[in-house]
Amino acid sequence: MKYIDEFNDPELARRLLDEIRATATRPWALMEVCGGQTHSIIRHGIDQLLPEQVELIHGPGCPVCVTPLEVIDKALEIASRPGVIFCSFGDMLRVPGTDRDLFRVKGEGGDVRVVYSPLDALELARRHPDREVVFFAIGFETTAPANAMAVHQARRLGLTNFSLLVSHVRVPPAVEAIMTAPACRVQAFLAAGHVCSVMGMAEYPELAERFRVPMVVTGFEPLDILEGIRLAVRQLERGEHRVENAYPRAVREEGNPAAVRMIQEVFEVTDRNWRGIGPIPLSGWRLTDAFRSFDAEHRFDVSGIRTEEPAECRSGEVLQGLIKPTECEAFGTTCTPRNPLGATMVSSEGACAAYYLYRRMNAATPQAERAAREEMNPVA
Repeated sequence: MKYIDEFNDPELARRLLDEIRATATRPWALMEVCGGQTHSIIRHGIDQLLPEQVELIHGPGCPVCVTPLEVIDKALEIASRPGVIFCSFGDMLRVPGTDRDLFRVKGEGGDVRVVYSPLDALELARRHPDREVVFFAIGFETTAPANAMAVHQARRLGLTNFSLLVSHVRVPPAVEAIMTAPACRVQAFLAAGHVCSVMGMAEYPELAERFRVPMVVTGFEPLDILEGIRLAVRQLERGEHRVENAYPRAVREEGNPAAVRMIQEVFEVTDRNWRGIGPIPLSGWRLTDAFRSFDAEHRFDVSGIRTEEPAECRSGEVLQGLIKPTECEAFGTTCTPRNPLGATMVSSEGACAAYYLYRRMNAATPQAERAAREEMNPVA
């Protein structure tokens, strides 16, 4: 297949679904790790088309959603300071901190700007030497190379007014945390194809062997996901637990060596706290000592932050795959994209946002879906 619409072919989807039905003889629970896959699954109703023996559990694959509350509050503090241009991707603007969000800081006069690349923020630093430009560097392994390159370029250009507020997280330690949790029901994983396109697959065979779970590297289109499910169910039925690459058009065994080298030069592995989950050892990155002068946390000394999550928000349970979004009493009532209690409702990859947009009882019309989209994407 050459063109993207071919990965939405309904006839091929029916064939894959028939194969999955014919293969699955027992109940199996699979987790998709990536929030982009979650949105594709819910948007196309893939979970509703699967046989009842196959359950999809939504994992913590949304980097916006797992960014710790204390880091969000640090971002709000930095963005509020005079002389700062605070740059972020658009889906961070409505992520709630303890008592406000970046959208509100912008409304109160803070210079908060939506950018599409960390290099956009770097250009702002070059054009405004009298201002401190801070880029909110979040994400899994996928976004780390570009953020590392921005810092590398800042040092090369001698831009001392540029820094990163870093909250990078890594997928393999999260998989280990999920599998060692007491309430874990996951029997196989659909691994995130974009992460593996950067880092390769070397870290996954040990996890598959230790926890005896199939791990299938999967893309994001409907047929990608159905093929990943088919391969995972086939392994489960055979009693196998291997790493398979169902996304060969984008993922190679070794990943992208140049990108990995750039990450390793600029970042080092560290423990990281995950919002709604808690601390996971060795699950994040921070700037190395050689680039520590570009660390916004050190530059602005944002210590002593006190945080408080809303008691009625159950997004942590959603992120751990313990409940579906609709099982939260606040879903769609006191918690909406316009007034979110947790990041999973407002992030473009959040599971709650996917259910709100595609599964609401009154979202059967194009007008209702358009209204929900507008609610999730306010003009910044």
